[in-house]
Amino acid sequence: MKIFAVTLSIRPTVLDIEVAIMTKITIYTKLLCPYCVGAKSLLKEKGQKFDEIDIGKNPDQRPIMIDRSRGGLTVPQIFIGDKHVGGCDELFALERSGKLDALLG
Repeated sequence: MKIFAVTLSIRPTVLDIEVAIMTKITIYTKLLCPYCVGAKSLLKEKGQKFDEIDIGKNPDQRPIMIDRSRGGLTVPQIFIGDKHVGGCDELFALERSGKLDALLG
């Protein structure tokens, strides 16, 4: 899923339109999870914003996470756009292989 952000700035005779395409990132987490902290840190280092869903505080989201991840029971569960990345290990493997930046858009 792509989210389009449009910024308009008006100058005396020029209208500039800047369009940035951002890929939506969702990460399911739990309090005190070191793998969640690691995954969020990597995404922040890369300047990425993400929606965090804490399944400890929102237990109704746990079955949704399990369904979206096709049976993933542990946290974090990370989604970039519609793609299920997996957990922290898979996120860092994408980074090491040089494939994460392309996935982030």
